[in-house]
Amino acid sequence: MPSKADLSGTTLPRRQLGRALRDARHARGSTLEQVAGETEFSRATLSRIELGQYDKIKVREVEYLSRYYELPEDRVEFLMSLAAQSNTKIWWQGYQPYLRESFATYLELETYATEFRFFQPLVVPGLLQTSDYARAVFCAYAPEDPPSEIEKRVELRSQRHRRLLRRRSRMQLECLLHESVLYAVVGSSRIMAAECRFLADLSTRDDVAIRVVPFSAGLPTGRVVPPFNILDFPDREPPVVYAEGAIGSMTFEDVDDVRRYRTLYDDLRNAALGEQESRDRIRKIARRHE
Repeated sequence: MPSKADLSGTTLPRRQLGRALRDARHARGSTLEQVAGETEFSRATLSRIELGQYDKIKVREVEYLSRYYELPEDRVEFLMSLAAQSNTKIWWQGYQPYLRESFATYLELETYATEFRFFQPLVVPGLLQTSDYARAVFCAYAPEDPPSEIEKRVELRSQRHRRLLRRRSRMQLECLLHESVLYAVVGSSRIMAAECRFLADLSTRDDVAIRVVPFSAGLPTGRVVPPFNILDFPDREPPVVYAEGAIGSMTFEDVDDVRRYRTLYDDLRNAALGEQESRDRIRKIARRHE
């Protein structure tokens, strides 16, 4: 069975920092107990730092550990900058009351990812939804929630989209949509027509590819595949898979798990229409909704 990664309570800079300090300790040939005995840190604290789960790390403490490991000056400065980043206020802080913890973790990963590969057999991915489509999804998911909370969630979704597409750093996004996603009426036919046109227009960007897995492709993987996202990062940070389910989500970072998901993605991608053919299909479906 795939192993779930425990990424709760962490951020990408903390994970990078923890991995770097763990590598430095291994290079020295020291155990956590040995380092704890020779520094001002307990073994438990050192372990949490290396796992990226210590949210109280100070820049001066990172400098202290880096110099204890006798790291080069440029490496010390880099790790100190990671420590400073780990304490930076996250941009979605004001939306925390409306987020599940697992999704807050995903937002952290999304913020730093440079390559996105989505597969969605059910609905348009949140990053690619119009406000009206997102509103219809949230109203169906939590009909008892007050309109003000639903609007906050819609606002967050729109912010994610704008922030991602306005990045100055390199970003590549590819989304595989099963054709059924485009036919399923979310909200109304008017909303679906607008969503389809939005997807077709978005797919003309150089950094966005949207491809349709047609009904005629059958079952490309030989099994039913739930929605999942593969996120890749810069600076040799290991990739992560975020898989969604009816009652929750799971995050995987084990090398074998990520490889399995990449194989599934490749099988689905090989069955998908090309980019221009997909764009034409999406626009044709938009006209059917009108």
